[in-house]
Amino acid sequence: MISTIKVKFLLGFFIIFAASLLLLNLLVVRIIETSNENIITEDLIGLKKNSSVYVKQTFMINHYSNDEIYFGQMAQEMVAELQHVSSSEVSAYSVKGELLYTSDASAFAAAGDEDLKQALDGKTAYTLHYSDSPAMVYYAYPVMMDGKKVGILRFAKDFSLLHEQSRHILDVIFYVTIAIFAAAFLFSYLLSRHITIPLGQLAKASTEVTEGNLGVRIRFRRKDEIGKLADNFNRMIEKITMQIGRIEQDRDRLEELNRHRKRFLDNVTHELKTPLTTILGYAEMIKDNGSGDEAFFDKGMNHIVGESRRLHEMVVKLLELSKETSVREPFEEVDAGRLVQDVCDGMAIKAERYKKTIACEAEAGLEVNGSPQKLRQLLINVIDNAIKYGYAHTGIDVKAARSGEDVRIVVANQGEDICSEELERWFEPFYRSDQRAFKEVGSCGLGLSISKAIADEHGGSIAVAGADGRTTVVIRLPRGISKEGGL
Repeated sequence: MISTIKVKFLLGFFIIFAASLLLLNLLVVRIIETSNENIITEDLIGLKKNSSVYVKQTFMINHYSNDEIYFGQMAQEMVAELQHVSSSEVSAYSVKGELLYTSDASAFAAAGDEDLKQALDGKTAYTLHYSDSPAMVYYAYPVMMDGKKVGILRFAKDFSLLHEQSRHILDVIFYVTIAIFAAAFLFSYLLSRHITIPLGQLAKASTEVTEGNLGVRIRFRRKDEIGKLADNFNRMIEKITMQIGRIEQDRDRLEELNRHRKRFLDNVTHELKTPLTTILGYAEMIKDNGSGDEAFFDKGMNHIVGESRRLHEMVVKLLELSKETSVREPFEEVDAGRLVQDVCDGMAIKAERYKKTIACEAEAGLEVNGSPQKLRQLLINVIDNAIKYGYAHTGIDVKAARSGEDVRIVVANQGEDICSEELERWFEPFYRSDQRAFKEVGSCGLGLSISKAIADEHGGSIAVAGADGRTTVVIRLPRGISKEGGL
């Protein structure tokens, strides 16, 4: 329990204030005692001077041969006069310490004889005696005449008023100090709570964060260091949450990339394995049967040649895909409208073989910065796909026009409707929709993947949509790409 900051604060403040109170009390008591001693000493010095003057005047008026005898004879008169003048009880003693006369014997009854003894030795001394409330000072000194001791005077002076005043002052100082101590301790307690309560909340919140609760927040309506600490804590949690979100997104993206990579490798393996299996099978049968069966030999060789060509085309496409995703060629200014028109003219012969027509509309002055060869390959792949997978006796519409800061090229054909899930996977390598009614023999499904890589390299985009028996591919190329190179 003592390990908490709150307890340490309170314990530390208590020890400091208690020690300060004790030291202050001792210091004040010492100061007052010293002051009282000074007051008493000065008063007694004055008392001795006045009494000495009186005694000397008395001896000067009456000349006796023996001063000791005269001191004894005048003791009663001197005591009475000095009692009246000094407002103190007075006693007169012989040089041997015998009491000659006293104004009040009871006043000296409670006192010791220490001051008297020192006066008999020729010294001036006083003692302070407390009896319940009164504070009496007993003062004695030897009376000297012409260098000779003739007697001793002893005074009992009441300093109760001074003692009471001092005690009252001490009481006031003590209670004021206690009040200051209590106020300071209360302030310290409130200050410790003001500091330790938010620190405790911060500690609790940090514990929740370590346990995985990133939704915790601290709200302090204060502008001091603790308020700034709470704000920094909240900002830190927000940044940690953002970083964790990014990490989770990166993780999901890596998982998706791993799935794509696995699917890509599976597709490559499958696509390469199929023609290799056919080639190997026919080659083994021709080896075993020889060329005796001419019809089977021709059939086998045709299959081997056809599958070898398909395998060669597949490898070439893979190399093109790898090239499009890694090589960055210098860009130049390309007239996209003329390029679209040239590609459409070149693809018209193939469209006729598939019993289709191409209608091309391209605006003039559609300049973009890019690679002419790659952009041509992009258009050939998209238009070739539209030719191969469209209905026979239908038309293919190709349009190129400005669209804001982009050049927008649209290729549309008529064919089977493709569901949205299938359309999203069209740009994956080796992907071919099973819904298509017409599949060209030897197609390996890499054309659209290469097209997407080219569009991405040029800072553009390619998207596909299908509805009501019409499939539309939209290509967007920015018109403001720097001429110094690819992105």
